[in-house]
Amino acid sequence: MNKVILMGRLTRDPETRYTQTSNTLVSSFSLAVNRRFVRQGEERQADFINIVAWSKLGEFCSKYFKKGQQVGVIGRMQTRTWDDDQGQKHYVTEVVAEEAYFADSKREGDMGAGTSSFENTFGNTAPGNMGADFEMSSSDDLPF
Repeated sequence: MNKVILMGRLTRDPETRYTQTSNTLVSSFSLAVNRRFVRQGEERQADFINIVAWSKLGEFCSKYFKKGQQVGVIGRMQTRTWDDDQGQKHYVTEVVAEEAYFADSKREGDMGAGTSSFENTFGNTAPGNMGADFEMSSSDDLPF
């Protein structure tokens, strides 16, 4: 299985271009993803991961993603090689985005400050909130 789930901040605005052969839109950007654990006395470290988004998703990313925003990306890891004009071989490892989401807190004036777009899309699914909307009275019959 090849599945990558990342959340990080954009290190630059997405760059958009079109392929020469099929004129397909491709958007590329880099995410700074904090490492989970920090040893005592050390500064927090981040990994910088290259992301590529194609077609409609690439258009969405190029239009709405900006440097510094926190975003979530779901996709797959891909490696590729190519030879430059001098015959030197280049290797690239990147994530091909299949889904992308805003993960920043909403700005004031938007739908409820402090609620992330991810929560607005999927609801707050923290373990303590699972089923918070579910109520059952003592008079309800159980099916078992």
